Amino acid sequence: MLTDQELLRYSRQILLAQVDIDGQLRLKQGKVLIVGLGGLGSPVALYLAAAGVGELHLADFDTVDLTNLQRQVIHDSATVGMAKVDSAIQRLQAINPEVNLVPHRQALDEDTLAEAVAAVDLVLDCSDNFATREAVNAACVKAGKPLVSGAAIRLEGQLSVFDPRRDSSPCYHCLYGHGSEAELTCSEAGVIGPLVGLVGSLQALEALKLLAGFGEPLVGRLLLIDALTTRMRELRVKRDPGCAVCGSQHG
Repeated sequence: MLTDQELLRYSRQILLAQVDIDGQLRLKQGKVLIVGLGGLGSPVALYLAAAGVGELHLADFDTVDLTNLQRQVIHDSATVGMAKVDSAIQRLQAINPEVNLVPHRQALDEDTLAEAVAAVDLVLDCSDNFATREAVNAACVKAGKPLVSGAAIRLEGQLSVFDPRRDSSPCYHCLYGHGSEAELTCSEAGVIGPLVGLVGSLQALEALKLLAGFGEPLVGRLLLIDALTTRMRELRVKRDPGCAVCGSQHG
């Protein structure tokens, strides 16, 4: 049940016919893993906590650096040098003390990642490197958990939802294959702050839709964002029957 305090806190959201009391209860019962608490993970964590998602599992092995503050809005000058997980917990507790926060301060290996994914209903990949995205995708496919994947670099962003519960849904590997060894990170190529805020906010929106059960999630679709011209376009993405990650499982 929702307490009177919760009914008041989430009242503007509950007013939406698509959410209502039932949707808010589903959010309260939801458990989510956020991989990465940087530019993407900041708005994701802030909005999911504010929306009343009951349990947030926060995974990041890094510490807050001064160069992060231009875009990683969950952190601030006072938390420079602090573990990103602890900095995020401090901020999220101030926003919504009702949310249960589960820290993962160490880098997740194959076993601990599998355990972390198995413990939640939904995973948001907010990391900044291909190896992590591939590992998270494989763990989600194996566990049958939906994955909201976002990326942003320079002035370009991408977003999609991969849901192994749907036979027609592709996985991350269907779309990107083995990636590129020369892939750059934000620290090497640069990125504009509001772009990661936009992509992260859209990731949070997709997560709320999946958890509360409303709207049309971005499954089988890739959203491309061009911040330079403020244009978005959408590409249809099909599952690869021969995919090395999800092909045999659906075959």
